Amino acid sequence: MRLSIVLISWNSLPYLKACVNSLQFTQEWENTESIWVDTGSKDGAAQFIIKNYPHIRRIILPENRGVAYARNRGIEKASGKYILFLDDDTIANKEAIYGMTAYMDFHSETGICGCRLTNNRNEVQKSAKEYPGISIKCRNILRSYTRKKEKNTVAISEYEPEYLIGACQLIRKEAIDAAGLLDERIFYGPEDADFCLRVRKCGFRIVYLPQFSIIHHWKRITNRNIFSRLAFKHIRALLYFYKKHHRYF
Repeated sequence: MRLSIVLISWNSLPYLKACVNSLQFTQEWENTESIWVDTGSKDGAAQFIIKNYPHIRRIILPENRGVAYARNRGIEKASGKYILFLDDDTIANKEAIYGMTAYMDFHSETGICGCRLTNNRNEVQKSAKEYPGISIKCRNILRSYTRKKEKNTVAISEYEPEYLIGACQLIRKEAIDAAGLLDERIFYGPEDADFCLRVRKCGFRIVYLPQFSIIHHWKRITNRNIFSRLAFKHIRALLYFYKKHHRYF
């Protein structure tokens, strides 16, 4: 198998419908599989996938145990040389996925690559990021709370950021074998930063490819209510992450 696409979802059926529909073209590709991991949704997502997309392999979890846990269950079932993580609020396209996999074919030193993410107004999301230190996280939360937009410098050529957000990561299976699975002690974000840091420590490159692009609606569920239960889990995960890597700022 060349490519395994791993999707996870939690009570987001409208986004999921658009996401899996955008991946229909992959049925024409040989050696490509799609794996959907549901994390205890109550919105009828399982019935929708079974009825409309029987070719998608399904992993139905009884409860939401976090992003890392769900993605790891998808990795365990994947048989591809490359594994593509996509959030269920993305809209993929043939050019981006083909372009990223072709890049990986010719750059064996690259462990993870990602493309430019935009919303449906073609505004670019900052998805290639620096280490998420405490000051950066506090600034981002305050900006979201005050609804002040972040200034974003748009890259026009490929480069190596400290990490790529998990909404779209194309990963070489060899990098997973070297670095290990995602850290399940991180319930929700920064599991993507932690994974990228560990992959780089194993000698692989992390590369951002702005020449390819997909849509990401970017739900930002923790920033909608900074006092929610999920937001507290996010903060606890950050503190664990900082202690693990002995870096705070």
